[in-house]
Amino acid sequence: MTASPIDPTGELRGLAADCVHCGFCLPACPTYQLWGEEMDSPRGRIHLITQLLDGAQASETAAEHLDRCLGCMACVPACPSGVRYDRLIEAARSWQEEPQAAPAPVPPRSARARAARAAIFATFPYPRRLRLLTGPLRLAQRTGLNQRIGRSPLAERLAPELVASLRVAPAPGTGQHRLAPGRVPADGPRRAVVGLLTGCVQQVFFPGVNEATARLLSAEGCDVVIPAGQGCCGALSRHSGRVAEAARFARRTIAAFEAADVDVIVVNSAGCGSAMKEYGELFRAAGTGSPAGGDWPARAARTASKVRDLSEYLAELAADDDGPRGARHPLPVTVAYHDACHLGFAQRIRQPPRDLLLAIPGLRLAELADGGTCCGSAGVYNLLEPGAAGELSARKAAAVLATGAPLVASANPGCSLQIASALAKAGAERPPAVVHIAEVLDASLRGLPVSTLTGTHQRHG
Repeated sequence: MTASPIDPTGELRGLAADCVHCGFCLPACPTYQLWGEEMDSPRGRIHLITQLLDGAQASETAAEHLDRCLGCMACVPACPSGVRYDRLIEAARSWQEEPQAAPAPVPPRSARARAARAAIFATFPYPRRLRLLTGPLRLAQRTGLNQRIGRSPLAERLAPELVASLRVAPAPGTGQHRLAPGRVPADGPRRAVVGLLTGCVQQVFFPGVNEATARLLSAEGCDVVIPAGQGCCGALSRHSGRVAEAARFARRTIAAFEAADVDVIVVNSAGCGSAMKEYGELFRAAGTGSPAGGDWPARAARTASKVRDLSEYLAELAADDDGPRGARHPLPVTVAYHDACHLGFAQRIRQPPRDLLLAIPGLRLAELADGGTCCGSAGVYNLLEPGAAGELSARKAAAVLATGAPLVASANPGCSLQIASALAKAGAERPPAVVHIAEVLDASLRGLPVSTLTGTHQRHG
């Protein structure tokens, strides 16, 4: 069979051929759970991608099935054949998002859809730009304008992405103190020099998470370096098929951490950590050899090998030292733990966060009865597909409320925003507070009362 212009090496066809159509992925897929449609399952999408590789031209309806995928990766560990669905769906998304050497097998997006995506990706990966929008956002929340826009059928029809962003935006006062570039010294004998990714949404809306992360690592004997100019890691772009843009962001991040000369790069955002661990694959997918004289694929692989999720690294340190160095004070509270998809499925890190929480005296862990289904955030999915995202977040809120826990912990800022919004919409008299696992561990480390967690994260715009 002749090579496809969109798959000149035949790699994608080989990946698609690994699927044996067993259907194990179906019950794991959130969109299949919602609608029960074969084409909204990984198996159906792989069949569609195979047809496109064979030269078929997708209709708008077919392209919509690809867009409806959350990219949560729940199907990847569920697959007994080890199909790399993640690489297939990211390649398929790039056919619409990236310039192609041959005519794209999917129809172009509407002018309105292109404008909405352009606005999203001109804002969210840029912390300074995102920070500039917080002033108007706070004003809209204080005056109730955001609620009036949210209830407007006209706004919902003309600008659903704007309405969705206002719904998930945190309330005033959520984040005020940003962790500045510099170095936080180790508390006691130094064990490692650790770089900290401050993120985009994380540093703007949840700067306290970065502060808590730095304190936890310092207590475990790590010098914590916050490199200046690290910028966006490229996760949002990569997961949306904007490969060249993701590579551009990644080059800046790689250079920043190389200059910092750290032993390990700790990431407290699940989506960012997943993307950074795949930097080697990113540069191969981008076809990026050596721009500006740098051996970027090799540099990307070296950086990726240093990346650890916060819970992953804290567990490694505890194992090396027969438990955490920093004493844990009691926190008598029940915590519902939400598995962020790009931590539990993409990085396969599920037990370390639970072990860290259970090591806190007095803390009780409540498991959600939804099997770890995606909350609907999924990068910018909740802005682009607000209907499906809303259905999933409502299910997540119901699962959280069923535990009766006053606190729900996550490891991803997008999940925190989505779940907090859904809990507020659910109408509970006292909705659980949504926090990052780093904040729970930090409260225990510092001997803070439970009220510091349940009292400062309740409000939502």
